[in-house]
Amino acid sequence: MTSLNITAPVIPGNYADPSVVVVGEDYYMTHSSYKLTPGLIIWHSRDLRNWKRIGAALTEYAGDVWAPDLVHYKDLYYIYYPANRSNWVVTAKDPAGPWSKPINLGIKGIDPGHIATPDGKRYLHMSGGHFCPLSDDGLSVTGEVKHVYDGWKYPDDWIVEAYSLEGPKVTYRDGYYYLTVAVGGTAGPPTSHMVVSSRSRTPEGPWEHSPYNPIVRTASAEEPWWSKGHGSLIETPDGQWWMAYHAYRSGFHTLGRQTLMEPVEWTEDGWYRTTPYHGWSKSPSASIVDDFKKENLNLHWQCEGAAPSVRFTTDERGLIVQGESGDSVSPLLFMAADESYETIVEVTVQGNAEGQLLLFYNQEAYFGIGVNREGVRHFRSFKNYGRVPGEGSSNVHLKVVNDRHIVSFYYSFDGVIWRRYDKTLETSGFHHNTLGGFQSLRIGLDAAGEGEVIFHSFSYRTLEHGL
Repeated sequence: MTSLNITAPVIPGNYADPSVVVVGEDYYMTHSSYKLTPGLIIWHSRDLRNWKRIGAALTEYAGDVWAPDLVHYKDLYYIYYPANRSNWVVTAKDPAGPWSKPINLGIKGIDPGHIATPDGKRYLHMSGGHFCPLSDDGLSVTGEVKHVYDGWKYPDDWIVEAYSLEGPKVTYRDGYYYLTVAVGGTAGPPTSHMVVSSRSRTPEGPWEHSPYNPIVRTASAEEPWWSKGHGSLIETPDGQWWMAYHAYRSGFHTLGRQTLMEPVEWTEDGWYRTTPYHGWSKSPSASIVDDFKKENLNLHWQCEGAAPSVRFTTDERGLIVQGESGDSVSPLLFMAADESYETIVEVTVQGNAEGQLLLFYNQEAYFGIGVNREGVRHFRSFKNYGRVPGEGSSNVHLKVVNDRHIVSFYYSFDGVIWRRYDKTLETSGFHHNTLGGFQSLRIGLDAAGEGEVIFHSFSYRTLEHGL
């Protein structure tokens, strides 16, 4: 495997709580999916740098899904995850799917982390230092949940959000169980959140804390990545070690918690630590064109609280959606991944419907540009603006440009001549620290009113900022 020097995210956009499994020459990863459906998207890579979506473990809405653990054990893939005040597991023979229906483990707690001992005993660690045994097939709990770990304590004068012992991941190596956890809170001040490690000769302790703690942490607001934490160890086929974790880009909480990696080395006394790296590399290209000609939507499209197929369908014309009134339904969402980007869609409206291209944080915080038979308007979650008259065409091109939080709206009645709507927004406050929910500012397609909207094409591309 080629040595990497990664300073940009390997998966940009709001992909938090990464869990990675290595099978032969293949790497698979999944993340928290919140209310997004399809959920627990499965990513594949051969080099840890370039990742592609290949499937989804949850094709139907399954509640608010957080911090999963992707596992490969005895030729079967498992994902353990918390949702709906319990913990669940799904299985598959192929990470691309199909995946089983979720099985309820019937235990509270969050962030389950699986470990199998050399003699085949299986356990889950959970946030708060809790622990329970699993059946041999990993599909049920066979004993009580008990507290076995208190966690490493950082100095009292460190500025963090909260202690919040979360995200346990367990690695067995050379007779030790290494427990990798997150503490310090997952957002808040730049210096919140960190990765720490402890080890034990048994899967339930007693634990000794690493002398190299914290393994990963943002020490200063001057750093490019804030709130670094929730680490997952990875061993490559040629014996190199890496850590995947998430972090906010300084000044760009609107993009959510992105997936990064750092190289790891093992010390002579049997501990691990990350090794220095320098420079700033570009993220893998996120430019996408989608004509909606496939029978099923691509995996870069999701809805909140329901599968996209509940409202959105495709046929030879493109993406079809009926208008809705009210704010109780989700737009079709695409995860923005860049500090500056442009997105364009071609829209046909029928009846009294309005086709919308928007930037969406949640049902209370969104804004965009819409078109109906009478023309084009800008709207926000709290206000509607005047409509620019149309030119007799029901087919209109809409464009949104986000240049480092400065968002402008454009429209074209012929796809050639673009006009800018007379409203420009500053949007840096659309993120978790002000709005909650751990979401990001995503691109959305939607329809309002009565009638039908057809989206014929969609494009997203990275821009050099300063347009």
